[in-house]
Amino acid sequence: MEMAPEYGAFVSKFVLKPPSPSPSLPLAGLTFAVKDILDIEGHVTGFGNPDWARTHAPASSTAPAVLNVLKAGATCVGKTVMDEMAYSIIGENKHYGTPRNPCAPDRVPGGSSSGSAVAVGAMLVDFSLGSDTGGSVRVPASYCGILGFRPSHNAVSTVGVIPMAQSLDTVGWFAREPSILKQVGRVLLELPEADPNRPSQIIIPTDCFQLLNIPSERLTQALVRSVEKLFGGAIIKHAVLGDYIRDSVPVLSSFLCQIKEDQVDSIPSLAALSSARRLLQRYEFKNHHEDWVSAVKPDLDPIISERVRQALKLTEENIDICWSVKKELHSALTSLLGDFGILAIPTVPGPPPKLQTDASSLDVSVEKAFNLLSIAGLSEFCQVSIPMGLHDNLPISISLLAKNGADGFLLDLVETLYESLQEQAAIVEKSV
Repeated sequence: MEMAPEYGAFVSKFVLKPPSPSPSLPLAGLTFAVKDILDIEGHVTGFGNPDWARTHAPASSTAPAVLNVLKAGATCVGKTVMDEMAYSIIGENKHYGTPRNPCAPDRVPGGSSSGSAVAVGAMLVDFSLGSDTGGSVRVPASYCGILGFRPSHNAVSTVGVIPMAQSLDTVGWFAREPSILKQVGRVLLELPEADPNRPSQIIIPTDCFQLLNIPSERLTQALVRSVEKLFGGAIIKHAVLGDYIRDSVPVLSSFLCQIKEDQVDSIPSLAALSSARRLLQRYEFKNHHEDWVSAVKPDLDPIISERVRQALKLTEENIDICWSVKKELHSALTSLLGDFGILAIPTVPGPPPKLQTDASSLDVSVEKAFNLLSIAGLSEFCQVSIPMGLHDNLPISISLLAKNGADGFLLDLVETLYESLQEQAAIVEKSV
C-alpha cells in the first residue's frame, strides 16, 4: 500500500498480517496503523523522539491491543508520528515533521496521536490505534474530521504501551465510519453482541457550549434535531455542569481556590478539574521518566522541554487530593447519568489552529480545551468525538460521554445517531 507522502503520517512502514487470516474474522480485510507508543515485536517504540528510539531496544513482544486487532483479521501497515513523549495536543513534531491535516492543510492535526488520526482521515488506513491521556485521541479526531474513541479507563489493556500517566492513560482508536469504530471497539473491549439500549437522557450543559469560539447552535441544533427524530425530545435535558460539579465534588475546593475569578473564558470548577488533571499527569510522568530524562538529556522541542521541566520539579503535595477528586467526580457523574445517560459537550472549543501558531497565543484555547477534556479523563468515563461537518471550511465536532463501563452502549449509540447527525449538521451548516 503506497502512502501519499505529503501527509507525513508514518514514522515507519511495514506489513504485519493476521496470524490466522480468515474472511469470517470481524476485522478481515481492514488495514490499520499504530501510534509509536505501542510495542510491536521487533520494532523500536520511538515515543516521538529520536533520543528515546536511540536508547531503547526493539520491543520483545507486541502490545495486547495490537495483537487483538491482528487476531481479529486486520493488517498493520506501519507506525505513526506522534508528539514527543505524548506531551502535547497540537500535533507538531520538530524531529519527524508534522503530519498534514487532510481536512485543513494549513492547520495543525492535533496530538499527540497526530499520525494515527491523519492516516485515517487521509484514507491511508481503515482505522488506527492511538493513546489518550489528556486528550490525545479526542483532539486529533476533532481536528481531522473523523471519529475518535477514548474508552473507559482500564477497559483496554495498556500493557506494552509506554506510560505517560497511568491513572489517565487509555488506548483509543480512530475510524471514518461508525460501523468500523464499533467493530474495532468490540474487539478491543471484548464485548459480546447485544441489543442496543435506548438512552435514558441526553444532557446538554449550556455552560460547556459557551466555551466555543463558534456559534453553539452550530453543534447543539443538529444534536437536538437528531435526538428528537430518533428518540423523542423528552430525553433532552439542559444543565449547568460547572455548578453541578462544584456542588457534588467537595474536595475540588482545594483547586478552586487557585482559579482566578476573572480567568478568561473558563468555567471555574472545570478549570479546577483541569488543574488537578495537570498535576496528576506531571507527577506520574515524573515517576516514569525522570531517570531517563536526567541521564540522556534528550533534545526536545522547547515547549515540550518546559513541560518536562515542570513535571520533574514536582513534589507529592496535593497528589492525594487529586485521587480524591477522581473518586468524587466518578461518583458524581455516575449519579448524574445513570446506566444509560449521555453527556454531550464540545470536544474542543472550535476548529484547529493554524500551523506554527505562537504558543502564547494558543494558551487560552488550550486551557479551554482542557476544561472540556478533563471531564472524561478524571472521571474515567468513555467519550467519543463525532465530526459535525465544517464551519468556515474547518472541521468541528461534538462529544458524547457515558459512564465507566458503558463503552458498548456508547458505540451502539454512535452508530444509531451518526447518519442523522451528519444530515442535520449539513442543514445547520447552511443556515447558521
